[in-house]
Amino acid sequence: MPDLLRRVLEDGSWREFVTPRGDLVQHEHFADFMTTPPTRGLGATLELLKRILADDRGTLDLLDQVLAGRQDERTDLGNDDPKVGRPEVNATEKALRRLRKEAEAGNVQAAELRDEVLAGRISPHAAMIRAGLRAKSISVPLGKPESIANTLRRHMKPDQLRELRRLLDDDTS
Repeated sequence: MPDLLRRVLEDGSWREFVTPRGDLVQHEHFADFMTTPPTRGLGATLELLKRILADDRGTLDLLDQVLAGRQDERTDLGNDDPKVGRPEVNATEKALRRLRKEAEAGNVQAAELRDEVLAGRISPHAAMIRAGLRAKSISVPLGKPESIANTLRRHMKPDQLRELRRLLDDDTS
């Protein structure tokens, strides 16, 4: 199904089609197509589509693009649960969306890194760091001061370590 969904998203065939019974169906928004029961739509929720496409970053990104600008709309209308609110977006989706927006704004590096992520060569997190859109972070074990120092020495430049020492020695804080 991911391949079929990719094709439908790429060619926009969800917008207008004829059902097996010969009825012409038109949808202005993908969310309408997604939540309309078969055969006039998919009869699915966004969460279900995301689960189906979990291993296909490229198609997930296409889905995000077709839903862009409509994040506040309910995409659970095929579900009778009244407690459902805004759709959840995971870190991968957020990173791909940000890289896409940067690429559309002319950031060539973001476009190249987004392609690397979609091809599965680097993680979305690594791409965000390389693009300068996310700061690199590390975990520092707090048990022993020696371990803290060794961890920081491995990940920080000498000038950053000097500045950290100065800040730690400053008693005015």
